[in-house]
Amino acid sequence: MCRLLGYVADQPVSVVDVLGEDGFARFTALTAVHGDGWGMAWQAEDRSVRSVTVPGSASADPAYEGLARKRLGRAGLVHLRWASSGLEIATTNTHPFTDDGPAGGVAFAHNGHIAPIPRLEGLLTAASRERLEGDTDSERYFRFVLQCAEEEGDLDAGLVRALDVLVREFPTASLNALMLTPDQMFAVHINSSAAAPQRALLELFDRPEEIPSGHSAEAYFAMDFRTLPDAVHVISSGLDEEGWTPVPADTAAVVDLATRRVTALRRPA
Repeated sequence: MCRLLGYVADQPVSVVDVLGEDGFARFTALTAVHGDGWGMAWQAEDRSVRSVTVPGSASADPAYEGLARKRLGRAGLVHLRWASSGLEIATTNTHPFTDDGPAGGVAFAHNGHIAPIPRLEGLLTAASRERLEGDTDSERYFRFVLQCAEEEGDLDAGLVRALDVLVREFPTASLNALMLTPDQMFAVHINSSAAAPQRALLELFDRPEEIPSGHSAEAYFAMDFRTLPDAVHVISSGLDEEGWTPVPADTAAVVDLATRRVTALRRPA
């Protein structure tokens, strides 16, 4: 259960450029819940996808703020992890998960939980299972998307096919995710039947009012976006700033990194 930020701009920007100083501070403060790891991915100058993952709290790691202030590329994503119960805090379980293909690489970050994990892993071929490094449902979700993309011969079609199967097989899961390639950023907001982890949140704080904003049962899996003249941003709940628009429920979209054009991905009816 995590927090996500994605951005596509017309020139290299930093995470702090995207959120502003106050917004960055509020986003980082979400480590009060989501402090089990952090990661970033970005489109480098040569258009390849680069990434960093650290299995610890972003707010306690100077490297996090250092990277957040660098203009790493025109597009990128940030992930703050809250580990699901029973899953280890380790580098191999820290988002974003990456793969060398398509050409230039791909990075994937998830906010949700898909259970039971053995059933999800059962959707993978032997070749896909061999590529697994950790034990999270999120990495298996990622590998299933890539598996479907390879079978379809197209990443867009593969993601649509994977989502169709996962919605059918795991109707109460949150599939919220961001995926970055050298040419596109995909944003998935599918969670209408997912239950927010309210009991686990209450165990972290002495009083309910101490729980960060955007973590109520109604808002926990919400995602917002904003389209600016020179950029497109998407974020999970918790920032509470004006100028953001809710992402429609149970949708998926793709942003072209060159044009910043946003296109809805059509799932089978």
